[in-house]
Amino acid sequence: MTRPVTLFTGQWADLPLRELAEKASEWGYDGLELACWGDHFDPAKGAESVQYCNERKALLEEHGLQCWAISTHLAGQLVLDNLDERHNGFVPDQIAGDHEQMRAWAIENVKNCARAARNMGIDVVNGFTGSSIWHLLYSFPPVAPEMIEAGYALLAERWNPILDIYEECGVQFALEVHPTEIAFDIETAARALDALGGRAEFGFNFDPSHLLWQGMEPHMFIDAFPDRIYHVHMKDCAVTLDGRSGILGSHLDFGRPGRGWDFRSLGRGDVDFEAVIRALNRIGYDGPLSVEWEDSGMDREHGAAEAAEFVLSLDFPPSEVAFDAAFDD
Repeated sequence: MTRPVTLFTGQWADLPLRELAEKASEWGYDGLELACWGDHFDPAKGAESVQYCNERKALLEEHGLQCWAISTHLAGQLVLDNLDERHNGFVPDQIAGDHEQMRAWAIENVKNCARAARNMGIDVVNGFTGSSIWHLLYSFPPVAPEMIEAGYALLAERWNPILDIYEECGVQFALEVHPTEIAFDIETAARALDALGGRAEFGFNFDPSHLLWQGMEPHMFIDAFPDRIYHVHMKDCAVTLDGRSGILGSHLDFGRPGRGWDFRSLGRGDVDFEAVIRALNRIGYDGPLSVEWEDSGMDREHGAAEAAEFVLSLDFPPSEVAFDAAFDD
């Protein structure tokens, strides 16, 4: 089993896709996970035009690359979030500030991603859901259980119609389990699945970095949801608690001294990637290992190149036989 190594283009949306594709090929990647912003992939065009999708694929193929997933993190965030000025940069300028139009645009965008994925010949869309209850994380003032239940009810209300389109298109939505989302750890992921009736169109984009800094062993998430890992992000982080710093980040931007954790280039943080690979082998995952590169202290092109090399050297197939089978009669 050889898993393709891809690069998520979300952190590179300032570059034209053609330029990034040329670089990614030189760095040793097998493909790109296309972000649905910048000029990398337009889900509205992709939903309407097979020709547009073929042109995107052809551009990648010119550089020996393929696409196994597209991603709609920004639009997805608007579906459940309590909207404010922070979200204005995620939408077309002409509707920024109009929360009703912004949410309607986001919902249609996420639906179009399913239609576009079908036209691309791929079966996974990654993204966020947002959360109407993230601000209730710390239960003071006291949070009634009904308030949390209402958040999961809203998930079902807004996302089931979206997932109906995914079912119709034969495409899966993979939520990146992440703080600020309706599912950010094992317990909340299970609750999200329950709220949606366990429907097969909804699963997870596994990203170990967001689990590690919360104090979890990331590979345990894979073991908890072996049939719902639809895509994998390879991303590292370092916990830098020193007795003075706090795990909540102290309202300090990424890369600032004093934070209790921060993202790191792959292999330079605290994620046990071998445990991750072994867990993926246990569940038979053979999809992409997609590098989501973030490290405020490193040149990104240097980091993307070393990350590709790291993943290629790290990945290994599962054993087909027991190591001591030769001793059996």
